[in-house]
Amino acid sequence: MNTTKLFNVMTIGLALTCAVASGCKKKPGMITPMPGAKTSNPKDLPPTDPMKLDTTTGTVLDPNDPKFTGGVGQGDVRGHVGWKEARDVFQAETIHFAFDSSVVKKGDLSKLENVASYLKMHLTDAVRVEGNCDDRGTEEYNRALGERRALAAREELVKLGITFDRIETLSYGKDKPVDTGRTEAAYSQNRRDDFVLLSPP
Repeated sequence: MNTTKLFNVMTIGLALTCAVASGCKKKPGMITPMPGAKTSNPKDLPPTDPMKLDTTTGTVLDPNDPKFTGGVGQGDVRGHVGWKEARDVFQAETIHFAFDSSVVKKGDLSKLENVASYLKMHLTDAVRVEGNCDDRGTEEYNRALGERRALAAREELVKLGITFDRIETLSYGKDKPVDTGRTEAAYSQNRRDDFVLLSPP
């Protein structure tokens, strides 16, 4: 092979290598950050992502993080400030929990199905899940337990097809009992999730 042919083969090879290297680069798609990860742009978070961004540090936080606050409780408030609240719509769908538990009872799943069905028929509305506890235990413990209960209901609603951005969670801990008695019957009524309909102003 003479020098000219060798030079031509090498030139074509180099050109092909450059073309493949530059042509195969793809812009990465949207990646859901993990809790504790850093992101440079809040827009990187999809609107239905359960994570939230701490804008002071650029850190993606978990919904259980105590930085999520609203009212006297702690929770994950998703931009529904100023929306109209209706407590009577889902009053019959209140669910109850066993002592020291955040597991949704099988018997209450039909109530969550009713909430989901309503939201599927009213696509502009949202819901706030309010977790509550009886008054045994510390305020901090009950606040965290109330939030776990609200998140458990939210998880079931998501399984039923409702997106995260339509579900707020809020924990009142032991601050909002429906029965102030000191009996097991009273305690069982207070271990609950209430559902509040949110409608655009």
